[in-house]
Amino acid sequence: MKQRTLKLQRIYKEGSAYLESRQIPDAQIDAWYLLEYVTGISRASYYGNPEKNISEGEAKRYWEYLEKRARRIPLQHITGSQEFMGYEFLVNEDVLIPRQDTENLVEEALKVIRPDMHVLDMCTGSGCIPISLLKYAAERKHITGVKAVGADISADALEVAKKNAQRLKVPVIWVQSDIFENVSESFDLIVSNPPYIRTEVIQGLEDEVKLHDPWIALDGHEDGLYFYRRIVSESISHLNDGAWLMFEIGHDQAEDVSKLMKNAGFCNIYVKKDLAGLDRVVCGMYNKRVVENSSRTKM
Repeated sequence: MKQRTLKLQRIYKEGSAYLESRQIPDAQIDAWYLLEYVTGISRASYYGNPEKNISEGEAKRYWEYLEKRARRIPLQHITGSQEFMGYEFLVNEDVLIPRQDTENLVEEALKVIRPDMHVLDMCTGSGCIPISLLKYAAERKHITGVKAVGADISADALEVAKKNAQRLKVPVIWVQSDIFENVSESFDLIVSNPPYIRTEVIQGLEDEVKLHDPWIALDGHEDGLYFYRRIVSESISHLNDGAWLMFEIGHDQAEDVSKLMKNAGFCNIYVKKDLAGLDRVVCGMYNKRVVENSSRTKM
């Protein structure tokens, strides 16, 4: 598409109108982020001099990116990054784009973080969860000595996670593993945002998700609970006594996931809601004696 102006305010308005005409959600916000990405301009600079001209090259790139967004390519795949917990993470089509909902899981984990804890993030994707945990614990809570492992079945996802850890200077150990297949240690905290969308539901999601997020990061199989079952069952061999297991969940899965944990012998189970008032995190504590008694009862 040929650009029609080089003035900031005009090109931004035209970009917003173009995305709105293509029925892109949050068109004005996305148009702004793309303008900011191309030009590096801040909002203060924009409002201070809205008649400032940008270069023809910048205008050309801006419209190229607008056209990509109009084709439902996620904004984060265009810019190559997404903010999470105040940190900037690299993302691409090999990883699930970090969502604000997942910050609830990190915040719950931070409540139990202690010096020298051993933490595992199962289904780590971009690595945003363990990296944020270590960064936040060290920089804002002054908790040191925490060690983290990030596990994922996807080698491509782990490459993204490694780059994020290098950029943010966090020493996470990365393991390619089908759940606990290649994980040998025990942990004081296991967190996970596993695939939890029912297979039949995925095709009804917005194009940005079903066409661009990796299917393997979305598909929770027939009832959406497949990975919860596996992680709850297999985690027992990898949790120290008194350790926590914490999950992000779909808004309608709290009862089912809580029941899975209760039946496995976990105690102190609770559900945390997100800012919208929806169930978002389920947490439970591993008590070796309780779990062993629960196992004997079932025999």
